[in-house]
Amino acid sequence: MEWIGLALIVALALFAVVIYNRLVAARNRYKNAFAQIDVQLTRRHDLIPNLVEVASKYMSHERETLQAVIEARNGAASQLKAASSDPTNPEAMKKLGAAEQGLSGALGRLFALSENYPDLKANQNMMQLSEELTSTENRVAFARQAFNDAVMSYNILRESFPNNLIANTFNFQPAQLLDIEDPAKREAVQVSFG
Repeated sequence: MEWIGLALIVALALFAVVIYNRLVAARNRYKNAFAQIDVQLTRRHDLIPNLVEVASKYMSHERETLQAVIEARNGAASQLKAASSDPTNPEAMKKLGAAEQGLSGALGRLFALSENYPDLKANQNMMQLSEELTSTENRVAFARQAFNDAVMSYNILRESFPNNLIANTFNFQPAQLLDIEDPAKREAVQVSFG
């Protein structure tokens, strides 16, 4: 009878180890997914000063807009650094999402104003930087989707029974999705037939 009890204890211990290891693997997957976002957002942040430099030559009296873009870029870079130091911190993810949303808004205003400057729109450097920024935005969206998928998988694994018993025992905290809302996507589409 003792052997059966001992075998049951060993089986439960092995089961707990398997669950623990799955939780660690899932947490590491979403941390790695965040590292991919970090790379793309850093690239985005590095492109913006060049974009502002080119635009400032043509838009000298739009100083407020150019300054707002730089300030938003610096704020987003600062939040990225904070989130990169601990991608498991839900508050850092929320602040990063808000900072990136602010940066997207500032860039949108810059591009809207640039429409009023034909020479700027035709500038080869501006066109190239705009294309690189658009390409980077697409990569950011893809990396963010992969990160959010990894976070969702981790959270489901963490919250499922009996995994939640091990997760709570070893302090596996819930992960936060990275939401970067584009205000333009929330606006209703205007349709006109005439």
